[in-house]
Amino acid sequence: MAQFIAYSRGAMVNGQTVLSVVDGLGAHKSRAMEILAENGIVDPVPGGWYLQQAWLNAFRTIGETLGASTLYSIGFKIPENADFPPSIETLGDAMESLDVAYHMNHRSGEIGHYKPERTSKKEARMVCNNPYPCDFDRGIIASLAQRFQPHGHDHNASVRHDDDLPCRQKGADSCTYIVKW
Repeated sequence: MAQFIAYSRGAMVNGQTVLSVVDGLGAHKSRAMEILAENGIVDPVPGGWYLQQAWLNAFRTIGETLGASTLYSIGFKIPENADFPPSIETLGDAMESLDVAYHMNHRSGEIGHYKPERTSKKEARMVCNNPYPCDFDRGIIASLAQRFQPHGHDHNASVRHDDDLPCRQKGADSCTYIVKW
């Protein structure tokens, strides 16, 4: 499936995750609330549950009106706002926990997956098979990579989209990201 199309009609996302859209738009928070409301999510609250398709529709509007860098910023804020397992200490833990966290913040239907794979001592691949936009997922992974990169490294962890593999922007089911540290 391509991005912006929920896998299950009844899939839902929790309020604190939805509020990451507001947080990710920084100074444009009122615009974020307008876009959410235009797509059926009125006054979201932590603990509330909202249709994933409505949230995906809001993402589409944000991408079309505010651009890919805004979707990236929203994704970057997700680890600060969404529920994650409390025992994360390393980048490997963070990548392994992303699918668990994703499922903690969604319910009621198929939503897809995040599948990490270690490719070398300082590199991993993350396959994102879900309906979210590419830049949003890249933001989530970059946030985790930055937050949990090993101490003592002389450069920051990096995340890039693997352009040699299928992409949801082109109608594929998944996108793949290369994480280096």
